Amino acid sequence: MSNSLIKWDSVLQIASQSDVGMRRTNNQDNFFVSLASTMDQWNRRGHLFIVADGMGAHAAGELASKIAVEQIPHLYAKYGGANPAESLHRAIADANTEIHRRGQANEEFHNMGTTCSSMLLLPEGIVCGHVGDSRVYRVRQNHIDQLTFDHSLVWEMRAAGQIKGDMDEIKIPKNVITRSLGPYSEVRVDVEGPFPVQTGDVYMLCTDGLTGQMTDEEIGVILQNFEPSVAGQLLVDVSNLRGGPDNITVIIAKVLSQDLTSHAGGRSRDKDGEKLPPSVHPLSWVALVVSCLISGVFFWVTGTLMGAVVPMAVTAICLIWILVQLVMGLNRRQVAEEFANYGRGPYVHQDFGSSGWPLVENFKEVISQITEASGENARKWESTGYLALQAQAEQAEANRNLQESVRNYGKMVIALMDLVRGKGEDDESSSKIAE
Repeated sequence: MSNSLIKWDSVLQIASQSDVGMRRTNNQDNFFVSLASTMDQWNRRGHLFIVADGMGAHAAGELASKIAVEQIPHLYAKYGGANPAESLHRAIADANTEIHRRGQANEEFHNMGTTCSSMLLLPEGIVCGHVGDSRVYRVRQNHIDQLTFDHSLVWEMRAAGQIKGDMDEIKIPKNVITRSLGPYSEVRVDVEGPFPVQTGDVYMLCTDGLTGQMTDEEIGVILQNFEPSVAGQLLVDVSNLRGGPDNITVIIAKVLSQDLTSHAGGRSRDKDGEKLPPSVHPLSWVALVVSCLISGVFFWVTGTLMGAVVPMAVTAICLIWILVQLVMGLNRRQVAEEFANYGRGPYVHQDFGSSGWPLVENFKEVISQITEASGENARKWESTGYLALQAQAEQAEANRNLQESVRNYGKMVIALMDLVRGKGEDDESSSKIAE
């Protein structure tokens, strides 16, 4: 790819969505997506994604999350001379300072806060910087990994060995967080990665309005079987159908090409963010070859080793210098390797290969409930593409084709939710779903 302005559509699919949910009157979530404009910028700084879930009375939470998604990209660019992971860490910490300052300056915004989960897609891999319980996931083949650690009371107590057992069986409220941006002048920011990137990987950042209503396995099945835009809508719809008690925000990024996969051979930057040069300078090898040739010529002409002593001495010096460079290069790369490894993620690893059919049954139950509640409106709309989806879904289920069953029943859920949202029969999004 050239260094001119780039459109990333051919190598990276991205979708983002934020929904107020079913019980809130305002949306305190915010999100941000910034793609590198050139290959040089991509190589140095990568792509940046952020979700933030605000907390506070009135408009305080909305303001806190808004400041986070505005300040972090600006500060990340400002600290461009440092290692990207260190720049992100510093940007999040300084955004906390600004949110705290704004909160202290106005009594209505006192103690306002926000979670923040950010992700860099870099040549070296994925780097996450986060505070709070908004999450970053990776889906690869039939597995879903949570790359971030929830800064919540349940997760902290479990990590400390104070509670054991399945998370779903623990009675402690899962939405009590232990860290956020804003309430205090300083905050501890966690950085994770780099995690190697492979073609076909799907990454998702989301707030707890989603994860509070859906299991990791269900999320994995949906991300694996739908394009990002459809997956995002379905995740929001299912969360709302299960009560939608909170705002729901998702960013989904699917890697389509090896152009964005991680560089082979380990890390390629030093602790200051600079690309590591070759261990041995190419001119050193040239000098060694030339001195060897000259030594051979002198030996052939004089017939004695003494006649070639000077070029042989030069050859020895070249060899010593190459060895010195090799040792220095190994040391430098070792320091870079140690510096570049952050955190202990992934923190959750789930196989969702067997979770598809239970999700299909859930979709069918939801569809039945919606159609019963919609009455004549649903039956009238069935004359459009909905009946075709239904036939395809039932045929796929009869053939025990899990992938097609998930896809068609999922599209039926979205189509019916469009009806609930008041979208017309000729609505463009509905026709796209039915395709």
